[in-house]
Amino acid sequence: MDFAQNFSSLANSSNRSGQPIADSGQYLTLRLGNEEYAIDILRVQEIRSFEEPTKMVNSPSFIKGVINLRGVIVPIVDLRLKLNMDNVEYDEFTVVIILNIRGTVIGAVVDSVADVVTLNSNNIKAAPQFESVVDARFIVGLANLGNRMLIVMNMDALMSNAEMGIITESY
Repeated sequence: MDFAQNFSSLANSSNRSGQPIADSGQYLTLRLGNEEYAIDILRVQEIRSFEEPTKMVNSPSFIKGVINLRGVIVPIVDLRLKLNMDNVEYDEFTVVIILNIRGTVIGAVVDSVADVVTLNSNNIKAAPQFESVVDARFIVGLANLGNRMLIVMNMDALMSNAEMGIITESY
């Protein structure tokens, strides 16, 4: 099944049922390249400055390594690499968002974080169907916030991808 079919079934099933595409609530906005994304704030445990992680043998290229966070070994995923985006040099704005996804702690490297916004479920719309480097399973929808367009991400799906080998698909 290609991107358009995947997203079409996702968007149609969400719209047909009359249920909102995403929950109302607070979202952390972050930047990857020229795009602004939003993730559910309830998944965020903390935000840290980037520190070089310890490399792991035989890990996928998007897993930069692991860090020791107060006694917990945390895998660090570069979201640019995970989403097949252009590579970027890390700078003083690069941060690691520590996420708690279904009881598993994972770090996500992003270019920067901006703010926390409140989105109403009615403001989050299905994204149009087109080919993209970002898999449709990872996109909840698009939200307009003033003159900003936010891509609302499904971090559970993104971090549960079978190729990660970190979190299982089952709940």
